[in-house]
Amino acid sequence: MPARPAFVEHVEMTGHIVDSLLLPKVLDAILSRGGQYHIESLDLGQRQDDASRARIEVRADSAAKLDAILAEIHPHGAVSTHPVDCTVAAADVPGAFPDGFYCTTNFRTQVRLKGEWVEVEDQEMDCGILVDPDGAARCVPMTSVAKGDLVVVGRTGLRVFPPEAEMRKRELFEFMASPVSSERPKAVSVREVAHAMKRTRAAGEKILAVLGPAVVHTGGGEFVAHLVRTGYLNVLFAGNALATHDIEQAFYGTSLGVSLDHGLPTDEGHEHHLRTINTIRRLGGIKAAVTAGKLKSGIMYECATRDVPYVLCGSIRDDGPLPEVITDILVAQNEMRRHIPGTGFCLMVATTLHSIAVGNLLPAWVKVACVDISPATVTKLMDRGSTQTVGIVSDAEPFLRSLVAELDKSI
Repeated sequence: MPARPAFVEHVEMTGHIVDSLLLPKVLDAILSRGGQYHIESLDLGQRQDDASRARIEVRADSAAKLDAILAEIHPHGAVSTHPVDCTVAAADVPGAFPDGFYCTTNFRTQVRLKGEWVEVEDQEMDCGILVDPDGAARCVPMTSVAKGDLVVVGRTGLRVFPPEAEMRKRELFEFMASPVSSERPKAVSVREVAHAMKRTRAAGEKILAVLGPAVVHTGGGEFVAHLVRTGYLNVLFAGNALATHDIEQAFYGTSLGVSLDHGLPTDEGHEHHLRTINTIRRLGGIKAAVTAGKLKSGIMYECATRDVPYVLCGSIRDDGPLPEVITDILVAQNEMRRHIPGTGFCLMVATTLHSIAVGNLLPAWVKVACVDISPATVTKLMDRGSTQTVGIVSDAEPFLRSLVAELDKSI
């Protein structure tokens, strides 16, 4: 008879762990990591809304293997049956976590402090957890760590609440969160995105838009401006290009020198984007251009006149850039973080890098619709951990046109 592995830990899982497939994932992870398990108890909920509870003995033949198994199953909600306070260590280097720091997910997380479970604030993936002197806990990026800050290390005294995707979806929006396909019916997808946006607005939560320049190139700018006017866009994240081409359209009727009315290049049109940037810089910025009566239409005009906040994050390829463009990426990230609390829905259209960047900042409970002509954009976003994303393969203008028409319908 083989010897019983000497390294053992008991974990517990609670919630919709069967129909959401969390329990099978944990058991599979234990075996794939070379461990063994014994289900000590399993109490199944009797009704659909009832929670289930499982207690599992996890065994391994070395401490290192057991630790690897526990690290694998912890994000799925498997926590020790003997909770203790979390372990913290003082940061010894500014701008870096202590060795062994806990790396966060975008799922709701709690830490145990002085025998009490405390909610982690500002939930974000790929961060650390800082414990304040007053006993609060929050996610922080490593660049924000100061020497002496108390940072959570290890996994003891932590519990994660992964999303429980029920087998019988209650909303079509949730059902759509599956492998991306260009063959999915667009009308149904647009309708469900519109319903999600209506619910978000009715709940008093913010709708965040992350937009790329193709929104303007394809003629979709007027529809985004309409979303701002009707209160369906409350925060805008973009880059220099989106704002520049939007204002170029307002000034010259072109985007990258191509007439949006006729679809043909205009004389000297290749200079329009640079002349646009120069004009805005001479006036002192986008809002100054609106005040001066120079900028009279477009996405940025609507944002400026309706006090809709926007964050424009620059890149190395930017011309100009516009005065409001933040060229320091760390400053831009922190400015984006400042506007995320209170967000209930995020609409990403035609931008790969900004979509992935913002996806990294959003907690898992913020629903995301990512629209792009390329399925790879949505796939990358989901592969990097933004599993709450619904992917829609479509060009920007047709999608936005249909979305506005659906939102304008009476509820």
